[in-house]
Amino acid sequence: MAEAAPLIAVASAPVPPGGSAEWFTGAGGARLRAALFAPEGRARGSVVLSPGRTEVIEKYFEVVGELTQRGFVVLVHDWRGQGLSHRALPDRLKGHARGYDLFLRDYAALLEAFEPRLPKPWAAVGHSMGGCLTLLALAKGQAERFAGAILSAPMFGVRTGETPLAVAKAMALSHCLTGRAGRYVRDDPGKPFDRTFEGNVLTHDAARFSRQYDQIEAYQDLALGAPTWGWLDFAFRATAALAAPGALKDVQIPVVVCSAGEDALVDNVAQQAVTEALPQGRFVAVRGAAHEILMETDELRAQFWAEFDALAARLAP
Repeated sequence: MAEAAPLIAVASAPVPPGGSAEWFTGAGGARLRAALFAPEGRARGSVVLSPGRTEVIEKYFEVVGELTQRGFVVLVHDWRGQGLSHRALPDRLKGHARGYDLFLRDYAALLEAFEPRLPKPWAAVGHSMGGCLTLLALAKGQAERFAGAILSAPMFGVRTGETPLAVAKAMALSHCLTGRAGRYVRDDPGKPFDRTFEGNVLTHDAARFSRQYDQIEAYQDLALGAPTWGWLDFAFRATAALAAPGALKDVQIPVVVCSAGEDALVDNVAQQAVTEALPQGRFVAVRGAAHEILMETDELRAQFWAEFDALAARLAP
């Protein structure tokens, strides 16, 4: 029997009904957290929901409720290195990674652990880093298990600011080869508990922005800080794998890519290129949205849900 794991409830984000969390074993024996939520009545199918970098299960409680109301069983998880899942470094606040293979092996373990409780058809939903890893998993053998996917502002390319992309890639590789992969990319990594809304690049919705900090303040082990050079190297390797010629030819299921029109974190041009390489790719620009489309204002979120509902009607009428 699976060991129960905690779910953190706050006034602004209660735990959705019909759900519980548990631990499962990922690659290398890593202890990872996932949560399963069931709708009332008979399920239409299942959604495997994969958050982005820094994000945790609790941040998606609202989305989980919207999916169960639509009749889907929802499986949502903490990637290794964040939330309450295993972290590779003693400093929990360092957002670290060691390539993408461990993530893909964890994803496979997640599906194996929960498959008996996930009625078909399956749809994959991923945001940012979670969108990148979801598509990689589909490309490397998992597509046959899913009927379709919809990705929110997926990390198919990383914005590097004033540093040229080639220089940033070389710097990340150099740090990894010289034993400095675990160092923060920035000299000043910032504060993970800074809830200043003005000037943020994630969302235009103040209440949804604030809600995640309510959760972190209630349970500070949920917090994650800035990325390390190892994480940045992983991001470059993962996006390069998606962009490789022929990498997506076996993803024969419909994949919708929702791109945030005002994204300051990931590359929308790369999103278009990857979408065009998908046999059944559909690119949708959510104009006016910042990076976190699912945490945006109701009007902007509605564009994502319209796409989801159209896909769901096709997959699970």
